[in-house]
Amino acid sequence: MKSGLLVAVAVGGVLFAAPASAQGVKIGILNDQSGVYADYGGKWSFEAAKMAIEDFGGEVLGHKIEIVSADHQNKPDLGSAIARRWYDVEGVDMITELTTSSVALAIHELSKEKKKIDIVVGAATSRLTGDACQPYGFHWAYDTHALAYGTGGSLVEAGGDSWFFMTADYAFGYALEKDTSDFVKAKGGKVLGSVRIPLNTADFSSFLLQAQSSKAKIIGLANAGLDTTNSIKQASEFGIVKSGQKLAGLLLTLAEVHGLGLDAAQGLVLTEGYYWDRDPKSRNLAEKFFKRTGRMPNMIQAGTYSATLQYLKAVKAAGTKDTEAVAKKLKELPVDDDFAQGGKVMENGRMVHDLYLFEVKKPSESKKPWDYYKQLAVVPGDKAFPPAKDSGCPLVK
Repeated sequence: MKSGLLVAVAVGGVLFAAPASAQGVKIGILNDQSGVYADYGGKWSFEAAKMAIEDFGGEVLGHKIEIVSADHQNKPDLGSAIARRWYDVEGVDMITELTTSSVALAIHELSKEKKKIDIVVGAATSRLTGDACQPYGFHWAYDTHALAYGTGGSLVEAGGDSWFFMTADYAFGYALEKDTSDFVKAKGGKVLGSVRIPLNTADFSSFLLQAQSSKAKIIGLANAGLDTTNSIKQASEFGIVKSGQKLAGLLLTLAEVHGLGLDAAQGLVLTEGYYWDRDPKSRNLAEKFFKRTGRMPNMIQAGTYSATLQYLKAVKAAGTKDTEAVAKKLKELPVDDDFAQGGKVMENGRMVHDLYLFEVKKPSESKKPWDYYKQLAVVPGDKAFPPAKDSGCPLVK
């Protein structure tokens, strides 16, 4: 690790950190590191943020950049307590990653109160730049609107015009089901029903039976992480896909496909904002990440790299870490890195960039390790994300 980088690690909300510098910049990675989303973001997102700091040079405005990390365990009250301590006691200037929509919404509100910047990457709800938007809050990588447009819209156009949703029973799941349902209905499809499922459920059998008996052509998995992989594994055991229904992974990433293996995941259609083997820039980021972790990044980890790097660019451009000045620069500077090219940040804090519709390869189609996707389409950023004026954000006039 470079000498210019000080790393302090917090696990389970207990923080061990160097004293905060009034001049230096301090970044916090707050996410799920031990639960259902530990592979989806977890310690790998922390590594991505450290990599961004190192690539930036380890210091900004003549001072070392510090980074801290904590596990919020998918609990909004715990996440808020950690973030409040970071802001009030530890001198953290910006919090990012923020997997889990309920936690991200809580931190979003706290950041507004404390006048601190947060850049959400891992959480999905489009409310973050909609009715819950705030002047210092940003949303990177993807959201429920983009996933619904990319995966939901494409499947309806391909004939998947009847849907049943298996939905995670919290803010993220509700938003993903609503956004996808809206696109399904707008394109002439029907929603035949849905069932809400507690986070970190082990046995999906009763829920899968409801989905199977609905006779819907598409079973929309409005969940993520281990909940998605367990849904897919158990659906395979029930013979659901073999009997003619199709599973739509509405939030599925490379990490979950890797965990499932191509035998179970083949044929799944999904939308991601990044794939490691798509072009030279994505491969450049992935190769550096692989050297330090032994795995390829998904869009959450690559997005955390981008969000961290862009924040540091904004601090440098502003010539200060003052929140108002940095927030202004974040909305002015183009986003051009190994994650996104030609990205822009709208007035509501939404970073707009292209996403990609992928199909998971059959085992026979995969030619090398981590060779999992074939690209079906580009999902243009201006289609994936609504204009700021249509987002419901009260900041936008």
